[in-house]
Amino acid sequence: MENVTLNNGLEMPLVGYGVFRVPDGDDLAEAVKTAIAKGYRSIDTAQVYRNEESVGRGIRAAIDEGLVAREELFVTSKVWNDGLSYEETLAAYASSLEKLGLDYLDLYLIHWPGLDTNYIKAYKALEKIYQDGRVRSIGVSNFHVHHLEHLLKETTVIPVINQIEFHPHLTQEEVRNYCKEHRIQVEAWSPLMNGSLLEEALIQQLASKYNKTPAQIVLRYDVQHGVVTIPKTMTPSRMTENLDVFDFALADEEMAQLDAMNDGLRCGPDPEKFNFK
Repeated sequence: MENVTLNNGLEMPLVGYGVFRVPDGDDLAEAVKTAIAKGYRSIDTAQVYRNEESVGRGIRAAIDEGLVAREELFVTSKVWNDGLSYEETLAAYASSLEKLGLDYLDLYLIHWPGLDTNYIKAYKALEKIYQDGRVRSIGVSNFHVHHLEHLLKETTVIPVINQIEFHPHLTQEEVRNYCKEHRIQVEAWSPLMNGSLLEEALIQQLASKYNKTPAQIVLRYDVQHGVVTIPKTMTPSRMTENLDVFDFALADEEMAQLDAMNDGLRCGPDPEKFNFK
């Protein structure tokens, strides 16, 4: 596993394990433990996924069985900041910790900006949690440039992460360039577009050339762009495959070909239109 160094000096694995749209339950707890056993050290969940309890059970089982120490893990959750006040955001963090059964998180994010500027109140609560040493880093998700500009004017702690939808059909170059300029690490959610990217002819051709799976080609594309990526799978063999992307490199012209697939196609909501409904 390779890591990136965040703007506060914390190291984060380039490939993590995502659990979006995975129901709470024993299957998820077992999958999280299995992912850790296979080498994943970054686990990403969120308040709105309603699965923090199972994610926490899987993490604690892995720790209890000696598969990993807590300090080796990088655990992320996100606040669903729909109309939340400063105090309610503080309470949401405490609730996530309780559900996960952990003493702290490595990263806590604002999940969506929304259509107003309520995220400023929520982020100031995140700053309080960070300054009190209760979380190791804070950041945002789905923020466009104007959201980030406003945030940086109104707050003091630069986000370590902006987690956005990123894949060859949605390269978000303007956002990535702004983040690079301000030392904000970009992280990709839905890097495989819920699997639809795996049928693309170019990606299949590259998979054949490198003797890799289509998913590995896309994840390698993320890694070479310096983007943290968090694919989701419940299948143990695919967990292994998704980590095995550090023994080859795509050529510059192949990266350019994948970039050229960009057509603004989203598999999730547009942050400019999404308002928690």
